[in-house]
Amino acid sequence: MSVHLAGILGLVAIFAIGTVRSINLGVLGIVMTFLVGSLFVGEPAREMLSGFPIDLFVLLAGVTYLFGIAASNGTVERIVDGAARLVGERRRLIPWMVFGVAAAPAMAGAIGSAGVAMLAPLAMRLAERCELDRRMIGLMVVHGAAAGNFSPLNVLGAIVLQAMQARGLDMSAQMLFVGNLIYNVVLGLIIVAIFGRRRVPASGTVVRQDAFEGAPQEGLTAAQISTIAALLAVAIAALIFGLAIGPAAFTAAILLQLVFPRSGSGAEKHIAWGVVLLVCGVVTYVGALQRYGTVDAAGTWIAALGNVHVVGLLLCYVGAITSAFASSAGILSALIPLAIPFIAQGSVGPTGMVVALAVSATVVDATPFSTVGALAVANASEGERQHVYQGMLRWGATMVVTAPLITWLVFILPAS
Repeated sequence: MSVHLAGILGLVAIFAIGTVRSINLGVLGIVMTFLVGSLFVGEPAREMLSGFPIDLFVLLAGVTYLFGIAASNGTVERIVDGAARLVGERRRLIPWMVFGVAAAPAMAGAIGSAGVAMLAPLAMRLAERCELDRRMIGLMVVHGAAAGNFSPLNVLGAIVLQAMQARGLDMSAQMLFVGNLIYNVVLGLIIVAIFGRRRVPASGTVVRQDAFEGAPQEGLTAAQISTIAALLAVAIAALIFGLAIGPAAFTAAILLQLVFPRSGSGAEKHIAWGVVLLVCGVVTYVGALQRYGTVDAAGTWIAALGNVHVVGLLLCYVGAITSAFASSAGILSALIPLAIPFIAQGSVGPTGMVVALAVSATVVDATPFSTVGALAVANASEGERQHVYQGMLRWGATMVVTAPLITWLVFILPAS
């Protein structure tokens, strides 16, 4: 059996076993990395674990740790109180407010995970307070961030445009941005239509009757003021200065605990270790498949088919499936060069092909295995985390199946 076939079967086995048995998929991913790496590649343990996403681990742990302190000392509660007062009875505006706030940093050039990391904890708590479906809010955060992905200022937009320009091919940067934006706005409308029809009280709690009547009148404590300042400092460090948000969050958390030791007691319990293990384990295995060349082999096989329309559709599916578990930027960097020979032939419009690939590879970030999807799940309350995980998994799987076909029909075929 070839390593590529073994790798694909291993991925299928991870999800099959995780479906019939309540085993963390991340654990299965690490085990499968060991089995395929040992039996079919002969990799040493150090190489097998080289795909472990340290940056993602630190991001998830750091952000949930910092917001654990903010929850312990009442800061999150006060921020959500203020937001609920501003919203009043206009609950239907909250999903779109969240969508817009998530899109703004990405449009301004920030990496999507940076904005989501700061917004998701507050958005999920606001959803609880206002009895909104937490799955809806999590998805609106994710697709809001995705809506800004291909702004001319965003790194993903730059990656795509530079890859085309380096090979002497022209495409419309405006169409890339607008096409992706419209697609995600339409998805937002569908999300609100599906999940926004009923009130969903927080599990096991009684929703406060004064949720829409205003925040408590007493002033903020010194710990809460310092925590708000720390949250703003981390956001500025990440969104403006481009610093890694995970280490920045850990630094802010430690400083708060040094100054206010009692207010942050037990904050480490808020770290979503199950989500961290799940995401990092699956990403480790997908990283191994990329290292073994399985993704490239699939793309090369597809490119050899010759029919430009079939190739376009299949490349979109490869992008959607692999990007659901791996870096969207990395997948786009690999797939666009594979599509360029067909674009250069003139049988496929360059802008349509690239927009289809870009949208297919990024809307699947709604899965709990992507960075932004994992942040949404990790910041759900412990009693609802599994419910949010399952909802985002089903939605993400739907994106994997539908996005390549829809983008192929809308962007590729009309331009052929």
